[in-house]
Amino acid sequence: MSRAQDNTLLNADFSERVVIRPEDYQWQDSPMPGVERMMLDRIGGEVARATSLVRYAPNSEFSPHTHSGGEEFLVLAGEFADEHGGYPKGTYARNPIGTAHKPRIGEKGATILVKLHQFDEQDTEQKAIDTTQQPWLPGLVEGLQVMPLHDFGTEHVALVKWAPNTQFNPHQHWSGEEILVLEGTFYDEHGAYPAGTWLRSPHLSKHTPFTKEDGALIFVKVGHLPPED
Repeated sequence: MSRAQDNTLLNADFSERVVIRPEDYQWQDSPMPGVERMMLDRIGGEVARATSLVRYAPNSEFSPHTHSGGEEFLVLAGEFADEHGGYPKGTYARNPIGTAHKPRIGEKGATILVKLHQFDEQDTEQKAIDTTQQPWLPGLVEGLQVMPLHDFGTEHVALVKWAPNTQFNPHQHWSGEEILVLEGTFYDEHGAYPAGTWLRSPHLSKHTPFTKEDGALIFVKVGHLPPED
């Protein structure tokens, strides 16, 4: 991956495992009043390949912009909105390369997980899915339910609901794995990850995840972090 010398680099080595828990959050003001960001990974300045949590105060807005590298987001709290509509908590959306909008947030405010400049040029499907209205499918082991959200090439995005005391099989992540814990506590042999924890595991990493009494709900992406040349 090409990296200019003046780029802002944060967790930019995708061969490294990264874990950020809620107590690690450091919110920073964005260029727009009432909009704060917790940067998770980033390569670039104000226009960047970035993964962030973004917190909008009630009745805030962001300037009109075009998604030159695509935008993917999950609404974590409140209601995100733009000129195309409203996106309540639980909405998963994809705006491919070349799309544009002007976020306008109402009285509830909003917090989103957003990923920018990470689309394949051939991945042109635009969508907004209200995950509170979608069915769950059986997972690979007892106690797991899966809600597929997007598939393109080797990339797969889903919500995964873990019942209490569920054990998954040991497995290896081909082209990486990224998780945001939405509810409960997610575990593996490396540690415990409460709600709000973001994990990024590199190509060929391994683990054996499980839950305890509180179960877990996670947002997960796999197959999107191939090894660098």
